[in-house]
Amino acid sequence: MPCRPTLRPLFSALLVAAIAPSVLAAEPLRLKHLYRCENVLDTDRQTFCLDTRGMAEGELQVLLDGKSLPASAVNRRDGLRVTLDTLRYKSGPLWLKQGDQESNPVWLSMAGSHVLAAKPGEVAKNMDGLNTYVDLVSVVIEEDANGLDTAKALAKKYGAEVVGVIAPLNTYQLRLPAKDLIQRDAMVLRLGSELSVDAVVIEESSAEEQEAQSGETKDAHLDEEEWAANRFVDAVNYYQRRIPSKRSPIATKPVRIGLIERNVDFDAPDFKDYLGAADRDGHTPHTRLYSRDADKPDGHGSTVAGILAARWDDGGNTGFLRGLDGAGPGFEVIVDRNSDAGITANIAASVNLVEDGVRVLNWSWGIHRIGAKNIHGDEIDSLVRSGIAMSGYEELLEEFFLWLRREHPDVVVVNSAGNGASFSGADDYRLPSSFVTEQLFVVGGHQRSERKDVAVDDPAYVKRRSSSNVDTRVDITAAACVRASTAEENQQGSVHCGTSYATPLVAGVVASLMSINPDLHPDQLRMLLRRSAMTIGEEFDFEPTDADDLTAPILPSERGFDMNDKDIGRSARLDMQKALDLTVRSLDQRK
Repeated sequence: MPCRPTLRPLFSALLVAAIAPSVLAAEPLRLKHLYRCENVLDTDRQTFCLDTRGMAEGELQVLLDGKSLPASAVNRRDGLRVTLDTLRYKSGPLWLKQGDQESNPVWLSMAGSHVLAAKPGEVAKNMDGLNTYVDLVSVVIEEDANGLDTAKALAKKYGAEVVGVIAPLNTYQLRLPAKDLIQRDAMVLRLGSELSVDAVVIEESSAEEQEAQSGETKDAHLDEEEWAANRFVDAVNYYQRRIPSKRSPIATKPVRIGLIERNVDFDAPDFKDYLGAADRDGHTPHTRLYSRDADKPDGHGSTVAGILAARWDDGGNTGFLRGLDGAGPGFEVIVDRNSDAGITANIAASVNLVEDGVRVLNWSWGIHRIGAKNIHGDEIDSLVRSGIAMSGYEELLEEFFLWLRREHPDVVVVNSAGNGASFSGADDYRLPSSFVTEQLFVVGGHQRSERKDVAVDDPAYVKRRSSSNVDTRVDITAAACVRASTAEENQQGSVHCGTSYATPLVAGVVASLMSINPDLHPDQLRMLLRRSAMTIGEEFDFEPTDADDLTAPILPSERGFDMNDKDIGRSARLDMQKALDLTVRSLDQRK
């Protein structure tokens, strides 16, 4: 029929118009990654590369701390790059605005520390069967040497290139002219013998390896009383009532918290109102969240961040600091991992965040030495590293904590004890929790017991989670199970369990205590946590058997020197509400 050729294009156009609103809708504007690029050693001008999703042609605003960057600072010819003068600009949240869309805000640090991650073709299996970087290593330069000059001299001597830097720790990343692990190991031995080199750090990791692989589980069941064991809701209610009290209001101070995590899903209901870092109606000041965007709502970073910053009753998780909106000073939660370069990148990100004013670092990660045994005598088979890699990490971590004590003595690092059912306090087993320093708090995990006839403050209300690492290096325990965020509102999130999720409960409480009294030092904060703690575990007529002590035992000095106190010698369980109350009382007494 002659009419068909004429009608077919018209029908197709009508069909496209009909499906356009749903199928052809534009992707939301998101920042997937932000990282230093070009010359990372340039301290005068810093260039950042941005990976985006949903960015269209046309006018684009790049905002840093709410102010639009000039066109001269933004380059769209080769992807999206931002170049900033170090003396002119300060660290802050950066986000994109195009039309009526705003992206998620990502923290842009001008502090300057950055290391490269190996690409898939630059990683090989070593003799232990572990992934290891072939040509990228980091050298920790002796303190009395000029780090950059020494690194450049070493690079020239060995035909290498300086490609990364953690200047405050005198640590520089080199790309070696090595084609395989035999060549790399030979050069590492020679580098390690240099008088100016304190240690060589070999990275053993793959791009996606995280704490979730080390004993964490996705349980089918979650008792709704898990967080009640730490008085989560009671603490939020106490802060909301007591801080703005007309009788004796407390002038709170803002606190920045750094989470060493990869990203957060801003499409999830838990986080969607953080887009653009805009003010939320009815809550000023309020919690802010800065992070790269993730592809799924139940990832490790989204779950850890959600325990602090998720909206309430919308998408699976519930944020403690978010619950303090209105009464609190406005907490800033910064999620950053620098790059996928394993432990070295975690330290680079931590250094940047501390220099940017973060007072609480949440480290929901850790590693075990290969051959480490759990409390049952079996070898741990996840998140393990070789002895030579652990030695390098240990030196790097030691430099970090020495620098922290010297330059930033008021900063606290809250670290997960780990999920290997092993010992946290021996460096033959676990890093970084084995470090003994006032500024490192180690958190174990507990879960609700089968006893339903006991009160919350009864030691039998909870029991040690069997996978949690143990011993006297653990400072305190918290609930190990949480619901993850969801893709849609009013859905029930999957259950994730592990010490990774106990850690932000403690980090959030520490940040809230700092907001009440910013003069608190790490030793005082630890004392407040342990003095206010409830207990965990059964009563014993004799000393507990191996691994029944989950934490360092509560001391008489932490209970007012009363040797008859029933809590003396028991393990400590986080009491969020009482920790707040003790802090307020101590502040009232000082006044």
